[in-house]
Amino acid sequence: MARIPQNVIDEIREKSNIVEVIGQYVQLKKAGKNYVGLCPFHEEKTPSFSVAEDKQIFHCFGCGRGGNVFGFVEELEGLTFPEAVAKVAEIEQIPFAPEYKIDTQAHTLNSPQQGLIKLHEKAKEVYHHMLVNTAAGQAALDYLLNRGLTEELIAEFEIGFAPNERQFLRQVFANEKVETALLAQTGLFVERENGELADRFYQRIMFPIHDAKGKTIGFSGRILTTEEFKGENQPKYLNSPETELFNKRQVLFNFDKARPTIRKENTVFLFEGFMDVIAAWQSGVKNGIASMGTSLTSQQITAIERVAGEIVISYDGDKAGLAATDRAIGLLAEHSNLDLAILQLPEKLDPDEYVRKYGSAAFYDLAYHGRETVFGFKMAYLRQNRNLGNEKEQLDYVTELLQELAKVDSLLAQDRYLTQIATEFHLSRETLQQQLSEFKQVRRQAEKKPTQPKADYEQASPSHDVSGDSSSTVLPQTPKRALTQVERGEQLVLYRLFNDSSLLARLQQAQLVFIHDEYQTIYFMYENFIESFGSFSLPDFLDYLTETSIKNKVIEIAYLTVPQDSSEEEIKSILRLFQKARIAEKINQKKFLQQEASQLGNMQQALELAVEIIDLTKKLQQA
Repeated sequence: MARIPQNVIDEIREKSNIVEVIGQYVQLKKAGKNYVGLCPFHEEKTPSFSVAEDKQIFHCFGCGRGGNVFGFVEELEGLTFPEAVAKVAEIEQIPFAPEYKIDTQAHTLNSPQQGLIKLHEKAKEVYHHMLVNTAAGQAALDYLLNRGLTEELIAEFEIGFAPNERQFLRQVFANEKVETALLAQTGLFVERENGELADRFYQRIMFPIHDAKGKTIGFSGRILTTEEFKGENQPKYLNSPETELFNKRQVLFNFDKARPTIRKENTVFLFEGFMDVIAAWQSGVKNGIASMGTSLTSQQITAIERVAGEIVISYDGDKAGLAATDRAIGLLAEHSNLDLAILQLPEKLDPDEYVRKYGSAAFYDLAYHGRETVFGFKMAYLRQNRNLGNEKEQLDYVTELLQELAKVDSLLAQDRYLTQIATEFHLSRETLQQQLSEFKQVRRQAEKKPTQPKADYEQASPSHDVSGDSSSTVLPQTPKRALTQVERGEQLVLYRLFNDSSLLARLQQAQLVFIHDEYQTIYFMYENFIESFGSFSLPDFLDYLTETSIKNKVIEIAYLTVPQDSSEEEIKSILRLFQKARIAEKINQKKFLQQEASQLGNMQQALELAVEIIDLTKKLQQA
């Protein structure tokens, strides 16, 4: 490979547009003369990443990273500078002499993860070969073809088959003399009691999972039930475990292939399953993705927000799918700025079933011309199991609709739906408008959370069940020591966090540090939990914790009886309390050192410490 001349580098830099290049990775929006978006180098909810087109530079006000177009690609892709130059030329379609072209994979051949990626790529090739070229994979191939997949589609998604043999893949790698220690790190094997490795995946149709760059980092295997293999006690889908490569909270199926279309259309379709994504792709909807069998996480939402402005939720049409859609709406509304739309399928079908029943053209038409608003979905969803011929249920339904309508920002949409509700239920539009205005006011007040908290709070009785379910586990009656004012403040802050995760940003901004280690540990674990899962659930949080003492303390805090809502003044008061406690602690430390200096006869040091104590005492009085 020849060295890239400086004039070639300068030419590529001058001909490229940093906005266009970064736009391949980040969803940018015009803001004045610059463009802004979510930083790709760290997770954030509010855009702090800025691109100056006139200066051809980028800068993140959150993490401090910045540079030119080559620096961006170099750092984000993990490339060397020459590789970054070649990558920019490729993105911008700038002519680049063959002698300067670089194998962008070469520099990572010795990286710790590269060996694992190579093994996953090899496993993918072997599984795919077993599916399309062997008698052992014929039943799986027939199954997929009967499901409507074509051979071209199977090749496109590199679908494979793991035969019913626990030493199949192990033997493949043994023939290539791969070290056992490295195999154990892949997640492709399980360790038996005798220490031997056995294939994790067997008798399964294998879907490769790729990272955002298209590298194979894991698999999801669907059980293939046959006359010979009934699959008793086997999960329908089995995913790779958490490894150095694979983290299901970060991965989105098909994100690598869908990203160009997502960027082009500014829209992403969110499906429940892999087969739904593939069926949509076959229908021409190539910007579909799916999470890894779990609710969306904050990491996944952030990745989507970087490349799209709108998300279309297209879950299954059955009761469980509708409930999942409703949960996804709440999650996305709370944790993202994405525009939301719903693709609701008729006859309780999922997208894959819809394509097989009505064809690809029908699904494509529905995907692009049959979307409905979130409120339109809510109108249908809230009708479930209601007898709208009954006056009370009808009024309850209308009340719920108006509460949901209060969340809709568009005045045009509000006007349309008010008219629709008034017509259907023969109600006065003016009365509905008045009720809607009241709900909007309540919502605004709730967001401000204006409360006058008590100066103190009590602990609930240990037998009190916060869920209201008498069958729930309760804390044992144990004598408790009296809490200090600082400890009560620490518990109150954590209680507020457990019930309102939006408070976290306020506390992080204030750089909150707890006085006692156990509460600081809970706060630290809470931050990690929110970062990993995107929202808070007390039962899930307790499962997430490992130390029994910390779990018990969290349960104790959850049983507190405190005023329902917090206020900014309450938080300020607690922060002042913490500040005073830290100052008081410093004073005690200085007094101890002063006493020690006096005993040693070091009067100069004792005098200096006395002055420091006086200054700290003044600060304590002013805090």
